Amino acid sequence: MKLVILDRDGVINHDSDQYIKSPAEWIPIEGSPAAIARLTHAGYRVVVATNQSGLARGLFDMTTLNAIHDTMHAAVHAAGGRIDAIFFCPHAADAQCTCRKPRPGMLLEIAQRFNTDLTGVPFVGDALRDVQAAQAAGASPVLVLTGKGPMTRDDPQLPPHVPVFADLASFVATHLEPDAA
Repeated sequence: MKLVILDRDGVINHDSDQYIKSPAEWIPIEGSPAAIARLTHAGYRVVVATNQSGLARGLFDMTTLNAIHDTMHAAVHAAGGRIDAIFFCPHAADAQCTCRKPRPGMLLEIAQRFNTDLTGVPFVGDALRDVQAAQAAGASPVLVLTGKGPMTRDDPQLPPHVPVFADLASFVATHLEPDAA
């Protein structure tokens, strides 16, 4: 199975230090819905793995999170793409759960649900915790320079071998046509 896993905030849509708390606050990063469409058309399953501690903090409820994700699905669908599944951690950072990135639980759940090994599966994120979760789950971490990406690129904890791309669209172009990029 061809699979790509994406973080949400800072990769597909613009991030906010105040959290994305409503569908109106979900604003796609230019080129991201079209990049997901390119993956879809190339036969990839696209799965989102996102920490959503705003639920535990009471900033929004499940109905609102579903509405935000409906907005994301609609934007991707309008570009001709599809997101096959969304996995999220609803817990606060201090909950010590196994699903909150940088822990690998969410990615391991994706592997189990899709009955696949994550070896070689790209996990595209903008934060060090995305890279760490990918490594812990055996996936291939990819960093984009949208969202928290510039700060993450300069973090001394970032492993030197992690590929870095300007945005999701540039990663997809290289991933689908490595000799053309």
